[in-house]
Order: sequence, then structure tokens, then C-alpha cells
Amino acid sequence: MKQKISRLLRKMTTAQVIALGFAMLILVGGFLLWLPFCTVPGESTSFTDAIFTATTCICVTGLVTVTTAAHWTLAGKMVILILIQIGGIGFIAIASIIFVYLRRKISLRSRKMIKESYNLDQMSGLVKLVKRVVACVLGAEAIGAVGYSFRFIPQFGVSRGIFQSVFTSVSAFCNAGVDILGESSLMPYADDPLVNFVTIGLIIAAGLGFIVWWDVAEKFKSVLCRQISVSRGLKRLRLHSKLVLVTTACLVLGGALLIFLFEYNNSETMGNMPFGQKLMASLFQSVTTRTAGFLTVDQGALSGASVLLCLFLMFVGGSPMGTAGGIKTTTLALLILSIYSNVRGKADVEFQNRRIRSHYIRSAVVVMGAGLGVMMVMSMLLSAAMPEASLVDVVYEITSALATVGLSRGLTPNLTAIGKWIVITTMYLGRIGPLTLGTAVVVRAVRRSENTRLAAEDIMIG
Repeated sequence: MKQKISRLLRKMTTAQVIALGFAMLILVGGFLLWLPFCTVPGESTSFTDAIFTATTCICVTGLVTVTTAAHWTLAGKMVILILIQIGGIGFIAIASIIFVYLRRKISLRSRKMIKESYNLDQMSGLVKLVKRVVACVLGAEAIGAVGYSFRFIPQFGVSRGIFQSVFTSVSAFCNAGVDILGESSLMPYADDPLVNFVTIGLIIAAGLGFIVWWDVAEKFKSVLCRQISVSRGLKRLRLHSKLVLVTTACLVLGGALLIFLFEYNNSETMGNMPFGQKLMASLFQSVTTRTAGFLTVDQGALSGASVLLCLFLMFVGGSPMGTAGGIKTTTLALLILSIYSNVRGKADVEFQNRRIRSHYIRSAVVVMGAGLGVMMVMSMLLSAAMPEASLVDVVYEITSALATVGLSRGLTPNLTAIGKWIVITTMYLGRIGPLTLGTAVVVRAVRRSENTRLAAEDIMIG
């Protein structure tokens, strides 16, 4: 039996291993949370709610059917924290680092799996890369915890304040959005610059991706050592980093500006806030839709224009090789560049005087198409399962689940049993979908010869 399982695992592709690994982690986490010691006395946890919570943690989403702060014991919260951490770093990276510290040799197949899961071009230095990823995650979370501690320790006391700071930092950096503050997330801190900007910093940093971190850090170091000028350092950034930084800046700043304008006079969200707080709340809303899930304004009270904007921002999400979800900023950027190139009649997609390989464009098209398809199908299923729910709330819920955001217009606690399983499936597909689809398309495209062509035939468009 053991040999059969081993042979089966060896035959599985990286995408299949990722999908199976996340499913197994969800089942194990759900079983642990289902046990009585994880639930506070006087409360009970159904198997569906346990699986829902495990899924939202492993998929770093943030949608919850029970109040995390009041429903779970300390043991339950620790299980949730560990699941969020595993989901944020990635189970392949976690498994690899465990093997490294146990001084076990990582096989060639495992190295190939790491390479494909991170969508990298080469096999060298993968163990070092995984170590750097884990070190960066823990370092950023430690910095965030210190920042939060200046607010939470005076408010909750030393022991609870430290745990609150660590939990919130891990959840923010992993873009999980699960909190142990209560039912209203960060709304009580809507006027607190410290909590707002620590959270914003963690979300943006995690959403950029580690490759961008290291690239920017390397060029920054060269500028500080006066080896190159600032302008030269910016020019020497990798094409990937430039795409991510430009797209992220446009989405965050553009989103904040539009939300500020749309909600300026909305008394139910930020209409009664001072001008400076309106700016801060607008920036926070724009950033948190990048798959973070924390909120400082009531999502159910947003204007129609803001809802549509947030749906777009949630669907796009963060950047590759980070902790954010969504179809990713590079997917959006490549699709826009592809449209621009085709309109101008160019054969190749170009950016910054560089040609982008065709299989990356195909990967972007597949991820975008699959994302839209899943969103439409799941929205229809949830609408059918809960006909009393408004279509806006349903689409917002499904988009949030698919992009692993965690924002809701109040529908999550009222989901029926069938509705919960629909959202669970959507969160799972949203977490593994872009990664496995993108990886599979790129791997197959690289293996297939570029010279392989079939006979052409004309069709009509438009």
C-alpha cells in the first residue's frame, strides 16, 4: 500500500501536488478545529464551520462564519494562527525548510517542485531561496508585531497585547484578514494612524512578492554604496519588478482616489470623518481589497460605484510569489500590454524595450478566463442556493472568496449549509487556481517546441 501511494505521488505533477496538499491541510485543520477543546464552553462547532474556518485560514481568505475572538479557545486560535502561517508561506516551502533543518537531502523532484511552484526559470539556489522566503516572512511579521504592540499592549495588557499583536501581524502579512479583535475587525481603529499604516505596510509588502523585495533591496544597496545612481538603479530593476511596482502603484493610488471621491459624502462610511481620516480610510480600503480582508468602514454601506471598484481590485489581487491572492497584478499588466500591442499591430508584447515570451501571455489569458468563469458559475450557484440574498452581496462574497480577500457585505454569517460549501469550494479554487493554472501552462509551453504549428484558417471577428 505504501509503495502504491509513493508511486502515485511520484507520477503527480506539481499542480496536482499543490491541490492535494492544500486539501489535506484543510481536512487536518478542520478536524482539529472540530474537536471540543478548540471551542469555548457553551458553544459548539459544526463540521461545516470547522472546515470553513480551516479553509479560510489555509487559503488566507478571512471570511468567517463564527466570530473568531469569541468562538474559539486559545488552543483554537493557535491552530488558526498556524494554519494562516502555513497558508501564507506555502506548504511546499514549509515542507522544504523542515527537511533542511532535519538535515534531510531534498531530492531533484522536490527541487523541481519548488521551482515550478514559484514559477522560476532555474533550479540553482532553490534551498537558499526557500530559506530567504521564510526569513523574510518571519522578519516582516516580527516588525509588524512590534508596531502593533505600541497600541495593543497598553489596551489589552502585556500577555494578551503581545498575542494580539503577533496574531494581527501574521494575519495581515499573510493577507488572511482573520482577527481576534471582535465582530467589527479594525473599524474601532479607523482613526488610529499607527494601526492603519502598520497594516497597510504589511499588506503592501506581502502583496509585492519576495522577488521584487530582493530586487529592490539589491539596487537600493548599490545606490547607498554609491556604485550606481538612483536613476540607474531604477533602470536596472528586473522587468518583473517594474511591472509589479507600476501596476501596484496605479491600483493602490488610483483606487484610493476613486474611493475617496465616491465615499466623500457617504455618511454611512466616511462622510462624517475629518478630511485626513477620509484620506486614510480611502487608502486603507484600496489596500485591503488587495486580498487582505481587514476593514475600517462598513462594506455593506459602500456606494454602488465603490462596490464595483472594490470588485475589480479584489479580482486583481496582489503579485506573484507573495501571500496575496487574485489573478495577480502581472496578469492584468500583461493583458493590458497585449491589447495595446495588438491595437498597434505589433507581433510581440513589449515593455521597457523588452519582449515578453508568448507562453506568459497565454498563462495570463488562461488565469483571467478561468477566474471569470469560476466567479460567474459560483455566483450563480450561491444565488440559486440563497435566493433571498441580493445579487450584489452574492457577487461580492464570491469575488472575495475567489480572490482570497475576506471582505463581506454581511452575507458570510448568514450562509446556509449549502452556501458555506459553495464558498469553501470557491476559496479553495481561488487559492490553488491561479498558481496551478499558471504553472501548468508555462511548464507545458516550455516543453512544447515553438516550431510546432498547425495549418491556419481564417475566421471572422466582430
